[in-house]
Amino acid sequence: MEKIQHSQVQVKGLKLHKAEIGTGPKAVVFLHGFPKIWYSWRHQMIAVANAGYRAISADFRGYGLSEHRSELEKAMFNDFVDDVVTLLDSLGITKVHFVGKDFGAFVAAMLAILNTDRMSSVILLGVPFLLPGLAPLQNKLPLIPPGFYMLRWMKILDLVDSSAPLPPWFSEEDLAVYGSLYQKFRFRTALQVPYRTMMVPCGLDDRKITTPSLVIMGQKDYIMKFLGLKDYIRTGKVKESVPNLDVTFMPQGNHFVQEQLPEEVNQLIVSFLNKNCK
Repeated sequence: MEKIQHSQVQVKGLKLHKAEIGTGPKAVVFLHGFPKIWYSWRHQMIAVANAGYRAISADFRGYGLSEHRSELEKAMFNDFVDDVVTLLDSLGITKVHFVGKDFGAFVAAMLAILNTDRMSSVILLGVPFLLPGLAPLQNKLPLIPPGFYMLRWMKILDLVDSSAPLPPWFSEEDLAVYGSLYQKFRFRTALQVPYRTMMVPCGLDDRKITTPSLVIMGQKDYIMKFLGLKDYIRTGKVKESVPNLDVTFMPQGNHFVQEQLPEEVNQLIVSFLNKNCK
């Protein structure tokens, strides 16, 4: 952990916090989910750096130590995509592997569609190929139950029991890190994107990802209860949008599988990167 270097990068008038380890031309950019930050990728960053890659993870705008705009209600997924592209340009990175988790997988998918010439591979965790507006599953939207978790995050946060024990893979030290890194900017942007903008289409519904791609899903992930999602993955329908796709299910994995089972996830990621290194 102490070898991971931290800095602030100016991106579209905002200072974004960036964590980085490793050197060389083979870059891997990790995109976190909600309510995570760069720290959620700590195990994977060290693993890919040890495998000869340059590992980078930035806190999205308004997350962790990254600044946010004053007009938070206008923040959209497209802003996060533009931020990542600008970050790559500022670092002189022309070719990249993306690893996205949760709503970071939405951002990674959009980047893969819009920047095909820069992509070496795409790895998605916890969410298969989906876009804002939930394309290509938007025809399932009427079936989403009113109490589904992603539609009521504000209520869920109010109901959190601070006395509940932490899972064995998440320590008090980890919790303290997350808490300290959210003290400055809180959750204002984090609740705008993804949850208040999740159902807003991004205009890419008919586009495909042609880059070599991997989806890693935990079989115990609560997102698998999303109506239609399990069939979308297991029947292979997802490959209509991502034809060059491998899918791996981890039997004991939950939604936070990269922190829960880091060694297994690291092995899957490094193996896929090596197979698709250009």
